[in-house]
Amino acid sequence: MASEGQSPPMSWRDSYKGMSSDNIKGLILALSSSLFIGASFIVKKKGLKKAGASGIRAGVGGYSYLYEPLWWVGMITMIVGEIANFAAYAFAPAILVTPLGALSIIISAVLAHIILRERLHIFGVLGCALCVVGSTTIVLHAPQERMIESVTEVWDLAMEPGFLLYAALVISAVFVLIFHFIPQYGQTHIMVYIGVCSLVGSLSVMSVKALGIALKLTLSGMNQLVYPQTWVFTLVVISCVLTQMNYLNKALDTFNTAVVSPIYYVMFTSLTILASIIMFKDWDRQSPTQVVTEMCGFVTILGGTFLLHRTKDMVDGLPTSMSSVRLSKHADEDGIDGSEGIPLRRQDNSL
Repeated sequence: MASEGQSPPMSWRDSYKGMSSDNIKGLILALSSSLFIGASFIVKKKGLKKAGASGIRAGVGGYSYLYEPLWWVGMITMIVGEIANFAAYAFAPAILVTPLGALSIIISAVLAHIILRERLHIFGVLGCALCVVGSTTIVLHAPQERMIESVTEVWDLAMEPGFLLYAALVISAVFVLIFHFIPQYGQTHIMVYIGVCSLVGSLSVMSVKALGIALKLTLSGMNQLVYPQTWVFTLVVISCVLTQMNYLNKALDTFNTAVVSPIYYVMFTSLTILASIIMFKDWDRQSPTQVVTEMCGFVTILGGTFLLHRTKDMVDGLPTSMSSVRLSKHADEDGIDGSEGIPLRRQDNSL
């Protein structure tokens, strides 16, 4: 019998009832976002393959996919998912919403296995799982976001020297990747395309946060549309999203979806957290436990990425030396079964 004055233990029902209605709305929106975005990778990939069969593939600079209805279905599906994700941030904190983005990787991988017949070695599956666990660990132990009362406050944070330096480094790295590395290594190294998408994405998320704050305050009666900073953030979001779309299409057309999705998620999440820490100075409110946990998350991500790279040429039941002679992922488009592995580097031995 509990002693007098002791409160009874809280049941799971009491804990659940304590969750606010806004958090529940955010949770549902985040889950819906993962479903739509995960499915969009597959639909867009099908559209890219169909467009590449009758025109110039996106991976080599073609834009015939713009005339393919299936690609637009995938694009609309992704837009719906992103809108749901954007709305989720308006109702629930990022610490609840962001980790659920990992579900899109699982959905994408399952659909790729069923629909696209893309296979991933068992250690590659483990690598994906480690990447997801590491990223989720970092996000779950990230510090709480600071309260923002105006879009001009976000602008002031973006104009501080630390974030300006980060933005300058990101933009410089993106230009180097686009003009130097992509012409030479774009068709053979997956990290080139995904690097552009992730770096640009870290800047777009900061602008999306600003727009979300502006929209929420505007709907609550404090009009933020009169501030020029709101429209500057809008232009940044549009520019970054268009860049991400272009190079993500190239990555999806050149490499298999089951590898593109987790690596893109890991890099995008890591860089976004870094940009948020620099911009909002969240490290000032972190405990040593949080810092150690985040470092463990990064180590987990590195382990998962290493496994993905090491197993890129492995096939179940065959050693790497034997499976290295397999055909490229595009060989099935010529009537050859090329579904025996998922490479991080596209092979040219089918020529």
